Parts: sequence; structure tokens; C-alpha cells
Amino acid sequence: MAKRNTKQRNAIRSAFIEAGRPLTSGEIHELVLSELPSVGIATIYRALKDLVQEEWLTSMTIGGSTRYELANLGHHHHFHCNQCDKTFDIKGCVGDLTSLVPNAFKILKHELTLIGMCQACNGEMAS
Repeated sequence: MAKRNTKQRNAIRSAFIEAGRPLTSGEIHELVLSELPSVGIATIYRALKDLVQEEWLTSMTIGGSTRYELANLGHHHHFHCNQCDKTFDIKGCVGDLTSLVPNAFKILKHELTLIGMCQACNGEMAS
């Protein structure tokens, strides 16, 4: 059952749509604070839990932190920047991985995270 829409939940939804990438609870809190300066982190956690239960968001662990993203994105993979700790969606898929699987094993799904430096951090390192 969907919970009622509140200013906080609407601000969280807007933050995800504007960011266009997976976010940690801390990143979400920062983005929502610009719109609602008095919102607490506990409110963010409650709203995230509800939005995951409603299947508007999904959660995953990347880079040691729980990150949230829109649930309707379909199959995709991620790039995690070691410098800034941000995670980005990447399009496409490596395809058939059956040649990597031991005999008599069956792949049900796969997740792929590339790890390196994002464009902004790579540019800082190059300057």
C-alpha cells in the first residue's frame, strides 16, 4: 500500500530524478536539505524504506555503501568512482557469461560494477 505523499517524499523523488544516478542516503539528505532545510536523516531513512517497499526505488550495496536508484530502470550495470565515491549507471551489458561459469552451474542473473575514476575525478588528476 502506497503511503501518502509528503513534502519530504516529493523532495526525495525530485532528488533522484534530477541526479539521474544511484544515491546514498547521505547524498539524498544533502539534496533534500536544499529544498527542506529542517528534514532529518531519520525521515530520509523512513521514506527510503517506504519507497523501496512500494517498488519505486531499489537498493544495492556498491563501494561498501547502500545506494538507492529508481526501480524501473531495467537491466543495467554500474560504474563506481573510488575518488568521489559516486556511483553511475552504465548502459549495455557484457552479454553471455556462460563460458565463465563452472560445469553444471546455472546463471540466474548477474550484476557488474566497474571501478575506477569518473570523468570529473579523472580530469582533476590529469590537471
